[in-house]
Amino acid sequence: MPASKFYITTPIYYVNDRPHIGHAYTTILADVLARYHRLLGAPTWFLTGADEHGQKVQQAAAKAGIAPREQADRTVVRFQELWKRLEITNDDFIRTTEPRHYEVVQEILQDLYDRGEIYRAEYDGWYDVSSETFVNERDLNLAPGESPSDRPNITRIRESNYFFRMSKYQDWLIRYIEEHPEFIQPDFRRNETLGFLRKPLNDLCVSRPKSRLAWGIELPFDRDFVCYVWFDALVNYISAVGYRRDEARFRRWWPVNYHLIGKDILTTHTVYWPTMLKAMGLPMPQCVFAHGWWLAGQTKMSKSLGNVVNPMEMIDRYGVDPFRYFLMAEMSLGQDAAFTEEAFIRRYNADLANDLGNLASRVLKMVRANCGGRLPEGPAAEPPEGPEGELWKNVRAAAEELERAVEGMRLDAGLARVAAAVRETNRYLELKQPWTLAKAEDPGPLRVTLYTAAEALRVVSALLYPVMPRKMIELRRALGLGSEPPRIEQAKQWGVLKAGTEIGAPEALFPRIVADTSAPEPAPAAPAPAPKPPPSAAPAAPPAEISYDDFMRVDLRTAKVLTAERVAGADKLLRLEIEVGAERRQIVAGIAKSYAPEELIGKTIIVVANLKPAKIRGLESRGMLLAVADGDRLRLLTADGGVPPGVRAK
Repeated sequence: MPASKFYITTPIYYVNDRPHIGHAYTTILADVLARYHRLLGAPTWFLTGADEHGQKVQQAAAKAGIAPREQADRTVVRFQELWKRLEITNDDFIRTTEPRHYEVVQEILQDLYDRGEIYRAEYDGWYDVSSETFVNERDLNLAPGESPSDRPNITRIRESNYFFRMSKYQDWLIRYIEEHPEFIQPDFRRNETLGFLRKPLNDLCVSRPKSRLAWGIELPFDRDFVCYVWFDALVNYISAVGYRRDEARFRRWWPVNYHLIGKDILTTHTVYWPTMLKAMGLPMPQCVFAHGWWLAGQTKMSKSLGNVVNPMEMIDRYGVDPFRYFLMAEMSLGQDAAFTEEAFIRRYNADLANDLGNLASRVLKMVRANCGGRLPEGPAAEPPEGPEGELWKNVRAAAEELERAVEGMRLDAGLARVAAAVRETNRYLELKQPWTLAKAEDPGPLRVTLYTAAEALRVVSALLYPVMPRKMIELRRALGLGSEPPRIEQAKQWGVLKAGTEIGAPEALFPRIVADTSAPEPAPAAPAPAPKPPPSAAPAAPPAEISYDDFMRVDLRTAKVLTAERVAGADKLLRLEIEVGAERRQIVAGIAKSYAPEELIGKTIIVVANLKPAKIRGLESRGMLLAVADGDRLRLLTADGGVPPGVRAK
């Protein structure tokens, strides 16, 4: 059932530098969610933009020897060009220097000032130049004997300023967050905000004197000051949809369904923004969703370390759609994720080249070779049983689970389920062996096989269209479906492909990436001599042999660790929440002496998925992880990066 409307925003990005992978990720995520909701039939509005005021822009302009407005004009183009390259379908791009925004901010400031929500006072304290915020000494986590002035970018300021009575709303905000658990997601980010609010909340300084910062929105009641950049920037979410200008349009879209943000701007969006809205008398956002950071391996990306991924370079090297797919499939929303080129290539080759690309190539080539280049006739009704029925149930379930994953902001799990359906379709072809059926006198079984596989491809192309729009349209054209976006409700309907439709012969959708092997390999080390058993030890009896069928009864699956915590009163036990395909489970494991809980988050481990559930210390454990003993320490069996949760080990 489509939502009555879907309004989604990204942060507006600061125009003091070039866009990086963090900007690209948030914007692609918003685009994918907007595209899914459009396909589901929901009226959708997707907003992004540029934050063009503040000290950093003024400093960047001064460094370049140009005016701040010229700095903004030059830099904003980089974002707009990247969004075009990334196939971003934003409905609006707002700049905070535009009159439609500038004027609304001034009207809000004047209204709050007239009602006593903004007042003037002296400030004497510490100021963080990098974040352009006033800070308390207690929040700096100083080492013994360390002074705030020892920190880079922290300086002492004494000046007159204007303040918003944010502290007035502290108790209300705590109650609101506790009564509306969906307001801040994921849950642990809500707990972070509540932890912040347990301390006394100061009023928010909403001005900067022009003597220190001239580049900003002038306060309408005091022309010697400009507006604090965050107060200015947050208003974009309402100024862009008609606040104080087009009441009908504003009521249509507000409140927003999702503010997508990085975890580093959680406080501004979950403390500053809701108190501002409360003072204005406006409804709260439905959800502020804070995603994690992209790491370079295990290290945070930063310009100073020189490890920031340039999206333009990745697009040029590997294409837009694979880049979009990797970002969406690799990160569990809310958690940090590692970006390495090696991980990208592994996932690309596994999911796209080997599985999806190979499936499309096999099906289309066999239809051209054996059916005159036209889709064969398949079962008239949805196949109820047999290999065809099993495959269709699997593919339709993937469509249903992806829809639930989109609604639950678990996009990576939904995509893993679609990838599993692609693998099931390849297994179906291995089972039916159409290359052998092509030699039989009766063409019926071959036609049924190829039509069923083509229908599975058609569903997959619809499900992956919001993530890889260009490649999936290419695939759909090859299936005779034309260039129009898919209708998502057809993803659960059998028989959409029409027999007799001429198919295309596209080039390989996803050519396999061959890693650079030009570097010489190191010489192999000499093998260590095998250890000799103690003289008195009798040789251990080898394990009894089992058949392959016996082995296949054990369902070994990859699983991603989402959370981990110690079990109270048990020094060896950890409670893990894991993701196995689209399913979330709890397991209890005796690895606490070998691993700290935080070491496990994000690992892809191997579990016995069909083990009978057991109660351990009153906790249900559904599955068992695999580990080997290395002396006194246990070592987890893990999968190489790029393997999604839920893949069966072979």
